[in-house]
Amino acid sequence: MAQPGETTHFGDRIVALEDKQGLVDKVFHDVADRYDLMNDLMSMGVHRLWKDAMVAELAPPKAGTRPYRVLDMAGGTGDIGERIVNRSLGYAEVVVSDINADMLRVGEERATGWRYPGQVSFVQANAEDLPFEDNSFDAYTIAFGIRNVPRIQKALEEAHRVLRRGGRMLVLEFSQVDLPGFDALYRLYSDRVIPPMGRVVTGDAQPYQYFIESIRKFPEPGRFSAMLTEAGFRRVRHQSFTGNIATLFSGWKI
Repeated sequence: MAQPGETTHFGDRIVALEDKQGLVDKVFHDVADRYDLMNDLMSMGVHRLWKDAMVAELAPPKAGTRPYRVLDMAGGTGDIGERIVNRSLGYAEVVVSDINADMLRVGEERATGWRYPGQVSFVQANAEDLPFEDNSFDAYTIAFGIRNVPRIQKALEEAHRVLRRGGRMLVLEFSQVDLPGFDALYRLYSDRVIPPMGRVVTGDAQPYQYFIESIRKFPEPGRFSAMLTEAGFRRVRHQSFTGNIATLFSGWKI
């Protein structure tokens, strides 16, 4: 529970901690039906390569003595869940979870056309208070969602709780570009192109203004790696993609 007077960032705004989730929910309600299309446009399709790399790093097994269970958090539209199921040739069982019902609706509609629709379920849940038993998943994935959680450390602790011993967490998140010259160009693109693009595609620039601002508030890779360690994960490491536009974090429950 939020303590009286606790605050946090909602993009560049300082808001009451207890209010952030509602503000985030509205953002994703407004963009759910065009979310993946905007990801393609904003990244010129490169986000697909980052997500492919994430699932390749996970390397879900194609067979085993018991089901291989994955929780894909903040995965509403199902693009990570589908990748995991396909890469495992239908062996993995994926629970796609999201706090936003509109994002889940989009995912459930799409899943009817997947190659292995029976291997995925959709569950509305809060990353800070998961409705799953301890030690119940072999892997936890979250792509471009952890920065939207009001209490990130609490969500990491919950991820650790629901993972089995030997389970792995993978976090794909936007980061801060660190290549001289490219950083200025990327900032210009983010500020001048993405919000107007969002207005054209979705009818509203504000959600994409928030997305840009939230990226800049997210902890730098070293700090976020330390947060994973604090939550109990071991062998924590990270790798950056495309000039550090995105970073993939990995940790294990030992």
